[in-house]
Amino acid sequence: MDVTILGSGTSKGVPEVACACKVCRSDSKFDKRLRASALVRTHGLELLIDASPDFRQQALRCDLYHVDAVLVTHSHYDHVGGIDDLRPFCADGALPLYVREDVYDDLGRRLDYCFRDHLYPGVPALDRIKIDDRPFFINGLKIIPINVMHGKLPIFGYRIGDFAYITDAKTIPEEELEKLKGLKVLVLNALRPRKHFAHLSFEEALDLIKRIKPEKAYLTHFNHEAGFHKDIERMLPENVHPCFDGLNIRIE
Repeated sequence: MDVTILGSGTSKGVPEVACACKVCRSDSKFDKRLRASALVRTHGLELLIDASPDFRQQALRCDLYHVDAVLVTHSHYDHVGGIDDLRPFCADGALPLYVREDVYDDLGRRLDYCFRDHLYPGVPALDRIKIDDRPFFINGLKIIPINVMHGKLPIFGYRIGDFAYITDAKTIPEEELEKLKGLKVLVLNALRPRKHFAHLSFEEALDLIKRIKPEKAYLTHFNHEAGFHKDIERMLPENVHPCFDGLNIRIE
């Protein structure tokens, strides 16, 4: 399995518009963070987790020519704002979007032009597929949804084999932690050192990692308060690393 972190930033990205803090003015490529998304390549499939508003730029940067399906975590704009840019991947038929029921309804309202009976030529052909917290399969590949709480909003993370991707979590129910046992790699959100009402802080994320015990963990979904990439790297335990845009993770 190969995992590419397409974007490692929060909803405003880094640098933030109209901010002149030292992190937003950094010259390091590791401190340039597009909105959060990931690409998973495994079992001959290319699976996109979320389509951020920066998806077009991310797809061009990683030479992406094919997507088999999209796993949507939730319908906040920074995770679905790039859905219209999926048009090139719909040429051979409707692209499946695996979504919770609330996301199904929300996308139907916000992107109604994609789901009418008679589509305007050129709009993306998309097939919303409702999922719940039970495992499902894409071409024989088992996907396990993970229920997490984004503040008061229930959303999904996903486990695929020995890999799991969880973004925008604040808490994870005990029964869902059981689904994460035995991971080789966990990608988990960690917004900043300071606590937030809807996102894990650094300390909270590291506490969860200690409980889940993956072989390796990567933190993602940073805002500019997270600091410089080099400083985050230095303060983390040996088996935990900060994500950066374009990071490739190989899982044997």
